[in-house]
Amino acid sequence: MSGLNRRSFLKASMATAAAGVLASCAVSGSNSGFTPGARGKSVMGLVVPAMDEVRVGLIGVGERGSGFVHHFSKIAGARITAICDTDTTVLQRAENIIKQYGRDTPAYYSQGNYAYRELLNRQDVDIVIIATPWQWHHPMAKDAMLAGKHAFVEVPMALTLEHMWDLVDTAEATQRNCMMMENVNYGRDELMVLNMVRQGLFGELLHGEAAYIHELRWQMKETDRKTGSWRTAFHTQLNGNMYPTHGLGPVAQYMNINRGDRFDYLTSASSPALGREAYAKREFAADHPRNQLQYIHGDINTSIIKTVKGRTIMVQHDTTTPRPYSRHNLIQGTNGVFAGFPNRIALEQGGSGNFHQWDQDMQKWYQQYDHPLWLRMGKEAELNGGHGGMDFLMCWRMIYCLRNAEPLDQDVYDGAAWSAVLPLSVASVADRSNSKDFPDFTRGAWQSGKPLGIVG
Repeated sequence: MSGLNRRSFLKASMATAAAGVLASCAVSGSNSGFTPGARGKSVMGLVVPAMDEVRVGLIGVGERGSGFVHHFSKIAGARITAICDTDTTVLQRAENIIKQYGRDTPAYYSQGNYAYRELLNRQDVDIVIIATPWQWHHPMAKDAMLAGKHAFVEVPMALTLEHMWDLVDTAEATQRNCMMMENVNYGRDELMVLNMVRQGLFGELLHGEAAYIHELRWQMKETDRKTGSWRTAFHTQLNGNMYPTHGLGPVAQYMNINRGDRFDYLTSASSPALGREAYAKREFAADHPRNQLQYIHGDINTSIIKTVKGRTIMVQHDTTTPRPYSRHNLIQGTNGVFAGFPNRIALEQGGSGNFHQWDQDMQKWYQQYDHPLWLRMGKEAELNGGHGGMDFLMCWRMIYCLRNAEPLDQDVYDGAAWSAVLPLSVASVADRSNSKDFPDFTRGAWQSGKPLGIVG
């Protein structure tokens, strides 16, 4: 696409996406807990026939998607057969990466906004990796499943409750996987804490804290391409937690959300929106387009989730203020607590026995509680990279499950529940922080869902 056409396309699709989120939020106070009738069979624990080779189609190979080109080129049993992107610059980069690894040349598609449907029509594509701007996640994942492919979607899975339900319904009707690729669940520390929780180290779980605190104002300088060219506009159209899943995914797995417990309701509050306007005034000329925008997304959003079993989770979002990166990653139980950034532990029984002081010496904890999956694949994951290895390990695990007829670690219900924080938080902020109900995307199956095991 030309620069002008690309900007026009992004502007139009952003407006459509924002309108959908706002429409979803407008009704979420009254019927967000409504459960529609099922259109198919539950896909909880879905197992598909083992694949000798997993043929991969990639939609979107820009800032995020280029990493997937590297990872799937390195994983035994995976073969990239088709790649689609409307930006020929990044498509050429992907082609160069494929050549670098000496892999078979895939088919390339770039003509028009819906060129990805040509990729979906191919018979030599089993799974589709979707790493595009957020507003495209829902239609592309739905189209992929309707074409008989398994959909793997970058975060968030969708932007509105309606679209989340649509992906759940489509997955159940087609019996295809629709996994939101929450890579943080495959980090070494998050896997270790999951192992600690499963072994009862912290006692009965009470409370968790999750966050995405990551100063990203510099992305506002990306105007014609890259992430800031489309993500910045969300700060002018929504006020809530627009990116909840990186911190929330691991805490949800610790608490067996959708597998014995589920999110019940949420309340949310935002700080004033000051930082991006100030940054624009400082970094851009007065007549620059970034100075013509009205930024409404609160610099810091704090949401509190209550689960059906009564546990609480604090979820924060802040991509604006000057502060160090953090996902919190805190889990509190009746016997003690783990907290991340930096990693530290305090226990009543076990450890040092002094819960009034943090134990920050993690080596002994790694030696005792490193997750078997990390023990098996951690060195290779770190070598191949992607946020410390979590990206590669996630991709490897996806391929492993498909080749060995095992259920995926995350399913469409997880992606929907974790992503639902976005529209529900927007609705709560707009309604003086009154609580908003989570839909039960599992339609009651959470009550008998099997907790995620310690695999590997």
